[in-house]
Amino acid sequence: MVSRRCLLRMFLLRPSKKVNEVFLYCLAAAAERFGVAVHSFCVMSNHYHLVITDQRGELPLFMHLLNQLTSRAINSLLGRFESFWAQGTYSAVELPDDDAIIDKIAYTLANPVSAGLVQTGRSWPGLRNLPEDVGSRVLVVQRPLQFFRKDGALPAEIALEIALPPFEDLSGEDARSCIAAAVEAQEDAARSRIAAEGRKFLGRRAIRDQSSFDRPDSRESRFRINPRTAGRDKWKRIETLSRLRSFLEAYREAKAAYLSGHTGAVFPAGTWLMRVRYGVACADTG
Repeated sequence: MVSRRCLLRMFLLRPSKKVNEVFLYCLAAAAERFGVAVHSFCVMSNHYHLVITDQRGELPLFMHLLNQLTSRAINSLLGRFESFWAQGTYSAVELPDDDAIIDKIAYTLANPVSAGLVQTGRSWPGLRNLPEDVGSRVLVVQRPLQFFRKDGALPAEIALEIALPPFEDLSGEDARSCIAAAVEAQEDAARSRIAAEGRKFLGRRAIRDQSSFDRPDSRESRFRINPRTAGRDKWKRIETLSRLRSFLEAYREAKAAYLSGHTGAVFPAGTWLMRVRYGVACADTG
């Protein structure tokens, strides 16, 4: 699951016809160029969540193109030139098993309800796929009329498949049923929590009436843990973190050797920047 937040939590992605069209087109363009399979998405007013599979090991390039195109196009719509995204980089959390994938797709789709904005995810006016779309729908996305040149390099039309994740034990129908049930459970829990707190949902009209330059009144949480993996299975999480630790150790050793003049040092499989920028040798993924 990857996420990115707007500068100062401003509502720069506030739902509108033009913003929705721009983001969906940018997502389709980046996914097509870098072979990323998109399984689920939800674009909130000041951040977005995607659940994807990085099939070619080019996640940094995918995220760079998506965020660059989106920021330039929407800044053009808003008549602004400043930074669009919050300082730092995007969040990327590995999902090691079927339960984790379903949980994070449900988290993504239930986000508008969890945030107290609308009573059901289906009533969210921004971009959001439906549980039944996963593995069963292809969106034909038209290039927006604003910002993008008719004679530019980007195509006039792109097909964006809402692909089925690489589940180990679930077929398409079973997966969609599990996702729908998980979304319903998270939305039910959110509605109960908001009612217990004596709050009301903001509603579609109020969301659309917000200024793109507003931001939430609540204070932002700081110094939180930045997870690298997610899932209910403790041992799966430990296994994933162990692989990450082994990768980092091998990477540091290879980089130290490389910097000392051993240009034939072999970096571990999964090395990205050193491979792309300097063409270092990498171990085979098999």
